[in-house]
Amino acid sequence: MKNVYDVQQILKKFGTFIYSGDRIGDLELMVMEIEDLFKMRFIENEQYLQARLILRKEKTRLYK
Repeated sequence: MKNVYDVQQILKKFGTFIYSGDRIGDLELMVMEIEDLFKMRFIENEQYLQARLILRKEKTRLYK
């Protein structure tokens, strides 16, 4: 997993499609969905941590 697209592909596997037109809002929704998938043990710890890091970096990049 290297970018936001890869995170979207993980979410897509579980039937979650996020697009509201607001990039920051989309990233926040993705974080919530990834957290839920991790809590329900649908994704491994490594995938969870990578996804969170990618989303955090993208959010930081957009705020600059």
